Amino acid sequence: MRYALLICNDESISPSMEELNADPVHQAWSADLDRRRAELYGARLRPVANATTVRVRNGETLVSDGPFAETKDFVGGVVFIECADLDEAIEIARGHPYALHGSVEIRPVWE
Repeated sequence: MRYALLICNDESISPSMEELNADPVHQAWSADLDRRRAELYGARLRPVANATTVRVRNGETLVSDGPFAETKDFVGGVVFIECADLDEAIEIARGHPYALHGSVEIRPVWE
């Protein structure tokens, strides 16, 4: 099964890339993905201040800065994994450092 892990966090407490790379919990999570050979692709997203939202309403294109949602937790990254089943995806997601103070949403990839 293939899943997308949407890594959600409060950007006001989000670590820098250097801090994230030095974090032993994140290093252990990355090592677990390597051991399982589960990661297909992953990327950290820039802060929501860099986002642009596009909507089309009644044929008119509306472009606005930032995200549409009004919440403190935003998707800060995405990791695509391949694993046996949802139970294994949950095991992988629970090991992500952001699961401790943010959340990791698991979505099956439509194949």
